[in-house]
Amino acid sequence: MAIWVLLLLLLGVPAGSRALPADGSAALLEEERYIALTFDDGPRSGTTDRLLDGLRQRGASATFFLVGEQAAANPALVQRMQAEGHQVGNHTWSHVRLEGMDAAPALAEIQRTDEYLQQLLGEGDYWLRPPYGLIGEQLEPQVPVPMVKWSVDPRDWESRNTQAVVRAVLRDAKPNSIVLLHDIYATSVEAALQVVDALQKEGYWFVTVEELLRLNGVTPQAGALYRTGTG
Repeated sequence: MAIWVLLLLLLGVPAGSRALPADGSAALLEEERYIALTFDDGPRSGTTDRLLDGLRQRGASATFFLVGEQAAANPALVQRMQAEGHQVGNHTWSHVRLEGMDAAPALAEIQRTDEYLQQLLGEGDYWLRPPYGLIGEQLEPQVPVPMVKWSVDPRDWESRNTQAVVRAVLRDAKPNSIVLLHDIYATSVEAALQVVDALQKEGYWFVTVEELLRLNGVTPQAGALYRTGTG
């Protein structure tokens, strides 16, 4: 057994997980490979819980951008995400396209989900992923939290094909990638777990988006849109 695995077990940390450096400004070692899986449109009973089971078994963290209506219908899944160390974010209340909307109704969609998460999970910054990755330039600076897009998109919602999604992610993934998936599809959940298995064998560590930015010395700014772990 590798020495670091033995130390982790002695400390009560699962062997598939890893304590992250306390100093986010420290340079990453060349051999370290970090990547962020992100999931949109959930939570959904029957798929999100299966995903959470699989991530826990593998010691992998992820970021979930929740549609408020879905979160309100599945509060226990949202609480479980937080309890198991995942990052919880905002995907508007009803999955509206923010680009082209007037500021007032757009901000109301964001605020409604934020208020629900604050009540359910406690005070915090629940980062935003705009639906479809689109938001107007005039609205961006009014968003009070960092925003997250992606650098790898296997279009899992389109193919609904597990192996096609796995191939697309493994083809495009590289250190500091942010991968877009949807936990409302069983095919995407299975693909995500296969991706974790494959990339962990290559030395990748699965972290939240917030952790990914911190590991690269990036200080997230409200109203800024991040596509990779380096900015």
